[in-house]
Amino acid sequence: MSSSKVWFITGAARGFGRLWAEAALKRGDKVVATARKTSDLDELVKTYGDAVLALPLDVTDRDAVFATVKQAAAHFERLDVILSNAGYGYFGAIEELVPEQVRANFETNVFGTLWVIQAALPILRAQGSGHIITVSSIGGIMSFPTGGSYNGTKFAIEAISEALAGEVAPFGIKVTILEPGSYSTGFRSSAQAPPAIEAYDRVKQHVRSAFKPEEVGDPGATAAAVFEVVDAEQPPLRLVLGSTTIAKFKGVYAGRVSNWEKWEAVSNAAQGEKPS
Repeated sequence: MSSSKVWFITGAARGFGRLWAEAALKRGDKVVATARKTSDLDELVKTYGDAVLALPLDVTDRDAVFATVKQAAAHFERLDVILSNAGYGYFGAIEELVPEQVRANFETNVFGTLWVIQAALPILRAQGSGHIITVSSIGGIMSFPTGGSYNGTKFAIEAISEALAGEVAPFGIKVTILEPGSYSTGFRSSAQAPPAIEAYDRVKQHVRSAFKPEEVGDPGATAAAVFEVVDAEQPPLRLVLGSTTIAKFKGVYAGRVSNWEKWEAVSNAAQGEKPS
């Protein structure tokens, strides 16, 4: 049995954040659960009492993120797992995207994650331990039509997290990127979209037809996988969630390698002449 851990979780009101917060509490861990409205966390507090600290947080407010992380660390006297989960989908063809909505999508998904990481790092460095978990997506490895904004945020999470892992390893801090496939978390119902341009209707229909209900996973099955990662002495940099996702990733990478090899002569020529 692993020793009790203290978690800091953003976006804990619903979806994966809520599920993982409750699962951590059930196994005897302590959780700082944050959400835009703490009333959404009332049931957690009622059920788990002093084991959970519910705090209001808008992750796009950098000052608030720093203050909240500091308060969380002071309350439980340490932080072991930083789980940056807050985020949402904004889907539309590139031509359709509304600038303000794209910025808002990046403010929450990317900058919100960045602020949480920056706020936690001084605390984790002082401890000489900690595990930062960022939530990417199948859309952080493979992009798809009408996913440009959301995919862009998740590709950014992948890059930031990979760079972070190399930076903080000497301090005893671990980093893992979660890459969930399709799950019935209510994510789609909360997604946003710009005004439609009729010319892209056929593309959107093609994207919808590619969705396979039989590939949707059970969110409850993910908690055990997350616990295995946070309890591991040497956790992975990346963990895919879902049985159909890795096959898709392998296909994407095979296509990329094939493309690079096909154009390798052109790429090599672009090096120019070797200096004499």
